Amino acid sequence: MIERKLTCIVCPLGCELTVTLEENRVLEVRGNTCKRGEAYAQNECTNPKRTVTSTVICEDGCPVSVKTDEPIPKEKIFECMEIINATTAKLPISVGDIIIKNVCGSNIVATQNRSK
Repeated sequence: MIERKLTCIVCPLGCELTVTLEENRVLEVRGNTCKRGEAYAQNECTNPKRTVTSTVICEDGCPVSVKTDEPIPKEKIFECMEIINATTAKLPISVGDIIIKNVCGSNIVATQNRSK
């Protein structure tokens, strides 16, 4: 058995969690004050995911901020960034526009407006 310490990031409380694992299976979560903390610990220890935020260069050479619309598996972050870095966005862009479809199971969407 292995114990892993985490700080929950689901809400502002930041509970200090202790997760007991055996063969990549969560046996127990301690320290959470709500069910969301338990779910966070389970996911973080068995299938960690992250929302990626970055920028894409527009056709005019200026950047536009973007993010994944769904968290992606943590091990796919570098693959996602390679695709983002190789992309040039066409103007105009509005918040929520899909800049790149289906990157590691998520769309890359604009988080700011840009005009020509």
